[in-house]
Amino acid sequence: MFRPILNLIIYFNKVLKYVVLYTFISFLFPATAGSYEDFFKAIRNDEVKVVSNLLTRGFDPNTVSLNAEPAILLCLIHDSLKTFELIAKHPKTQLNVRNAHSETALMLVSLRGYTQLAKLLVSRQADINHTGWTPLHYAATGGHVEIIQLLLDESAYIDAESPNGSTPLMMAARYGNAKSVQLLLNEGADFEVKNQLGLTALDFAIQGKRPEAIKLLETAMKLANSDSNRTK
Repeated sequence: MFRPILNLIIYFNKVLKYVVLYTFISFLFPATAGSYEDFFKAIRNDEVKVVSNLLTRGFDPNTVSLNAEPAILLCLIHDSLKTFELIAKHPKTQLNVRNAHSETALMLVSLRGYTQLAKLLVSRQADINHTGWTPLHYAATGGHVEIIQLLLDESAYIDAESPNGSTPLMMAARYGNAKSVQLLLNEGADFEVKNQLGLTALDFAIQGKRPEAIKLLETAMKLANSDSNRTK
């Protein structure tokens, strides 16, 4: 129960750290401080040339904003996709940094359905399988079948469990679409597993009032029962 509070304390400590650091830099190195301001202004406006020039001059692509937001994630906040691609391709960029909600760049582009950016991050070895919510959960939530397939082809764990035990199939059943549910079922997702509340993917579909997902999951259950009866 204290984990959220601890995460909040850590986050605000990071914010304080960078406020103090920026103040110190501004006082001793005005030119560097100017580059800092230019960098984040360019991200907000998706000014690729400005960011490119700064990176060429040696500006660190992993610099965080005064709100402790990593540059690569700030690009997504402002929908600055050209600048995101530039920073993601930079050899020094740390692709697995997280925001205050413990989300990575790959998780966020998977949720939004940015297929080409997801492919870019995967090609640069962004983390696909990690504890907690995963990119596959996020892609399933958005119902983005192309990204779901991409992640599965890269060995994403199909029945990954979130902190409350929910799986990508559950998220697809309630928030995604029929195509995402069908794809996960075809790839072998376990429709019988339950989360910590005792809910299955079918329960998620029923709660979300998703008739197509309900039909797909009920059909899968009937086929499984039929196969089980044949083997007895």
